[in-house]
Amino acid sequence: MDFSHFSLEEVNALNRNTLMESLGIECVELGKDYLKFSMPVDHRTHQPMGILHGGASAALIETVGSFGSFLMAQGTDERPVGLSVHAEHLKAVRNGYVVATGTLLHAGGSTHVWEVNIHETSTEQLVCTGRLTIMRIKKQV
Repeated sequence: MDFSHFSLEEVNALNRNTLMESLGIECVELGKDYLKFSMPVDHRTHQPMGILHGGASAALIETVGSFGSFLMAQGTDERPVGLSVHAEHLKAVRNGYVVATGTLLHAGGSTHVWEVNIHETSTEQLVCTGRLTIMRIKKQV
């Protein structure tokens, strides 16, 4: 799937009044076979110990994969819904930004499986890796 023909403005406009907007998540790049989203590491995404909250990372993973499946469903009678999200937290981040890159691992008849890797932007170190499974269902009229 080539995501590069969608505009960042179109994708980011869909974030208004959502969890993504509350967490500061934005789409920053749409490539031939990948999507990239950024998220700040600040008071919105911290846990009480002042580091990136694992739930914020999981929300970022689900956002990236869900948007990928949503864009793939354009022009069809399908819509994607999340089935499961899994995250392995590898490194703490205190502030700055993280960027998540999602690639489609599997496109089956009724499911998509996405791999999403989250890197700290200042060091480019991998801080979290995750998978998201999406079910493709028929749109309700």
